[in-house]
Amino acid sequence: MLYEGKVYRPPSESGSLILQLTVGCPHNSCFFCSMYRQQKFKMKSLQEIKEHVLNARQFQSGPVRTVFLADGNSIIMKTERLARALSFITEIFPEVERITSYGSARFVILKSEVELRKLREEGLNRIHTGMESGSREVLEIINKGSTPEEIVEAGKRVRAAGMELSEYYLVGVGGDEHTAEHARESARVINRINPEFIRFRTFIPIPGTELYQQYQQGDFKLLSPHQALAEIKIFLENLSGINSRVLSDHISNYWDISGELPGDRERILAEVEQALKIDESKFRDPARGRL
Repeated sequence: MLYEGKVYRPPSESGSLILQLTVGCPHNSCFFCSMYRQQKFKMKSLQEIKEHVLNARQFQSGPVRTVFLADGNSIIMKTERLARALSFITEIFPEVERITSYGSARFVILKSEVELRKLREEGLNRIHTGMESGSREVLEIINKGSTPEEIVEAGKRVRAAGMELSEYYLVGVGGDEHTAEHARESARVINRINPEFIRFRTFIPIPGTELYQQYQQGDFKLLSPHQALAEIKIFLENLSGINSRVLSDHISNYWDISGELPGDRERILAEVEQALKIDESKFRDPARGRL
């Protein structure tokens, strides 16, 4: 199968067939992200998509149960073209049970609930969205391109359309100056959405990004492992009235935090408290991946 540039997918889509409907990211300006910096965004034509799908079918010897639509924010495609692409995918892979895509709030919100429901009917049944933060100030600092209100509205539309929603919380991206606000405001936004999944990612400065440069210059202070865990504790303590699954399914995180809310709330908080008692030298360097 032919792909353009580097192709990324969430860890939870590790077993999925990746179909590249778009190349790059239409925003591509988040100060913490380097994933698509070397690629110019473009949307593939329906004919290109069909050829890609047919080519993928030739490489699959067994049934395909899950599909992930790459690259960043394929949800930006015109609803009719995306619906026709989804219809073709399910025609060629009739055994597929789940089709997912990245979908940032600023692009999801361009679609009405009716449009999202149409995409759901054609097979798109989960959206992975990088909320990162619910704090207006932090969102501006990281140049996310969306507001707390847009994140809430986008999340509600996805849920109302019958799709599953994975919201990503980027631990520590507010630095030490905004850590408590970042946690509290993010929980406030999540409470209004009530997504199926809340997934933790811990911020690590990546060379070539604006936040990395700020970190190198001493203008951005990384959280220590204990500070990051304390931020998660504040976030969890401020969650209420939701039925979500909490997951830390990424190598960036310091601790495996997982469970169902509200039932596992006290257990999860107790485990975070236990992690806070571990000597910080046992954790990875905050500026590097897991050792």
